[in-house]
Amino acid sequence: MASVEECRAALAKLVAQFDEISDEDRAKHVVERTLSCRVADLGVVFYGRLRHDGLDPFTEQEPPEPADVKLTISSDDLVALVEGELDLARALLGGRVKVDASFGDLLRLRKLL
Repeated sequence: MASVEECRAALAKLVAQFDEISDEDRAKHVVERTLSCRVADLGVVFYGRLRHDGLDPFTEQEPPEPADVKLTISSDDLVALVEGELDLARALLGGRVKVDASFGDLLRLRKLL
């Protein structure tokens, strides 16, 4: 089981990876959304915001409104997903990652990850 610090580091890396997405791809696929990432085995939830200019750093401070996109994942799977060792589509199909979002948001996120 990965630690909370390892999960924070993975999410910080995800933010950096979003910075590498081209402006053209962001313009096509990014819609501003609030995000939550519940790390089930650690009992912690991280919150972030996807914007046209990138992904805001994740925090543990709950926003005033519920997240538009909610992910539930284990700590090890979160780290593996960000490191590219776990395929998102396979993780979704295998039940290792659960996403509560609109179908349109799912399609957009798939193209960005």
